[in-house]
Amino acid sequence: MNNTQLFSEAIKYYKVREIPGKKHNPLIVEWTKSVLAWATDDEIPWCSTFLNAMADAAGLEKSGKANARSWLQVGIEIDNPVIGDVVVFWRESKKSWKGHVGVFVGFSEDGKNILVLGGNQGNEVNISKYPIYRLLGYRRLRKRN
Repeated sequence: MNNTQLFSEAIKYYKVREIPGKKHNPLIVEWTKSVLAWATDDEIPWCSTFLNAMADAAGLEKSGKANARSWLQVGIEIDNPVIGDVVVFWRESKKSWKGHVGVFVGFSEDGKNILVLGGNQGNEVNISKYPIYRLLGYRRLRKRN
């Protein structure tokens, strides 16, 4: 099973970003509305809604939820990720409901960070580093039926 198609879909939107102020990026609003019908702006956390849209476009299963940790219930749990797998992190504390989710790209040279292609990383789609100690898990998505 190979999820490079998830990476391929997500990278198409590299550098798409929020619009500061009263205007909102219609693409981000569209991604968010696909999960939260009431959404009208790009100010709410959208890492999970971005990933849902990318998984949908790639024909893969999705969480259908706006919270990052919902991805821990999707796909197959794996230990050795490859590019295109899903990676889930905790935010604030390991016991918090808060998190972040994105597409696994690789590890930093020193092995202390995970490189992630994701949405809402500094208010845009980009590749960022996240400390490995914040890892909750890796998931490999299956084709949608």
